[in-house]
Amino acid sequence: MLKRTKGRLLLTLLVVTGMAGTLNDASLGSKERKFAVQHLKETKANLLKSVKGLSEAQLNYKPAADRWSVKECFYHIILAENGLWAMFEATMKTPATPEKRSEIKVTDEEIVKMISNRSQKAKAAEPMLPGKATWQNMTEAMAAFKASRGGHLKYVKSTTEDLRNHVFQLPFGSIDGYQFLLFMSAHSDRHTQQINEVKADPNFPK
Repeated sequence: MLKRTKGRLLLTLLVVTGMAGTLNDASLGSKERKFAVQHLKETKANLLKSVKGLSEAQLNYKPAADRWSVKECFYHIILAENGLWAMFEATMKTPATPEKRSEIKVTDEEIVKMISNRSQKAKAAEPMLPGKATWQNMTEAMAAFKASRGGHLKYVKSTTEDLRNHVFQLPFGSIDGYQFLLFMSAHSDRHTQQINEVKADPNFPK
């Protein structure tokens, strides 16, 4: 009886102080989690499909001297994803900054559309250039991508971290941790499109 009374008292206090409604607010909602998982899975599948069965000649073909080959695009995707994930983990280890949420001016959908949009060109950071890759071949690179993306999916499926209240400062503005994950996934889609552009070149090896 005493335990039951204490339990009711605790629940009452939580409701009165507003804590009962915020205990799980830090976790992703089911729709958010489902969308992120689906997007990560789809971009993974599309990327792997885009390079499946390609010969060395096809992987290394460059439409022009200043354009990347399929292999270079693939390498860049993994390098960028590794770099972005390291940035994500570092920021998530710092205290949450809910007071900065007002600085976020974009929606989740806008982040995905903006990063996936190939009409807006951007220059890759030096550490993420294809020449920085250490994989000996595409087999190694594909294994690395599958392993890293598998880990990211596992994280998104189970995390209870406060993604929304960790704010990242990027060159184009502020986004939260959840949006950062969508940014990473959309980035792979952006360069999968680039791979398909290379494959559509009239001189692409048959």
